[in-house]
Amino acid sequence: MNSGPVSDAELRGFQQRGESGLPGHLGMVFTRIGGDEVRGEMPVRQELMAPNGFLHAGALVALADTCAGYGCRASVPAEATGFTTIELKTNHLATATEGTVECVARPLHAGRTTQVWDATVTHRESGRTLVQFRCTQLVLYPKK
Repeated sequence: MNSGPVSDAELRGFQQRGESGLPGHLGMVFTRIGGDEVRGEMPVRQELMAPNGFLHAGALVALADTCAGYGCRASVPAEATGFTTIELKTNHLATATEGTVECVARPLHAGRTTQVWDATVTHRESGRTLVQFRCTQLVLYPKK
């Protein structure tokens, strides 16, 4: 398992693969991806707002889940075929209406068959913690 950051070329690869999916649609940008830490950010935009005028909780969960998922992908054993999320929990502590939200995800447990990742999403401008997130990933292997 790799614990350090991926190379600049691999970081660009993660970013490019996400551009055509939800991470790109939401405007996520990743500044560090490794098995020991992932850092990503997302601008608060009108398209990401809930009907109540605040940043949609689902956008925050998507950022945290993507950071944890990219960290899992970067650290699974070479013989693994991938991973899937089997559980996630999110505590929403605050919200935002403008600026940028940042996420830092770190593994709590990085085993051969499961990984548990914790992520904290903060509002860059105020420094407020918006979300505490935890997910469990099941590492997948080829059938024998």
